Amino acid sequence: MTELEEDCMAEKTYETESLVIHWKPDLCQHAAKCVKGAPDVFDVSRKPWIMPENGTTEEIKAVIDQCPSGALTYTENKERFNQISLKAQLY
Repeated sequence: MTELEEDCMAEKTYETESLVIHWKPDLCQHAAKCVKGAPDVFDVSRKPWIMPENGTTEEIKAVIDQCPSGALTYTENKERFNQISLKAQLY
């Protein structure tokens, strides 16, 4: 595998204030659950193809939970949330 191919297969992350979305292209089975479930967020015709700002946290989590291959996962962005909460408490 070339370096370019390895880079294309590397995990990509997309971050919001509340979530970190992980995409592992080498696991993707192209079931299209994501693009059908939240087409405003997941759109393979654009770059980047994942735009989490186009959906709600709950919508994105629900769609990712339907990914049959595990290529899409998420983690709660608690560190960022805690930073925002701390700033809010300071004011």
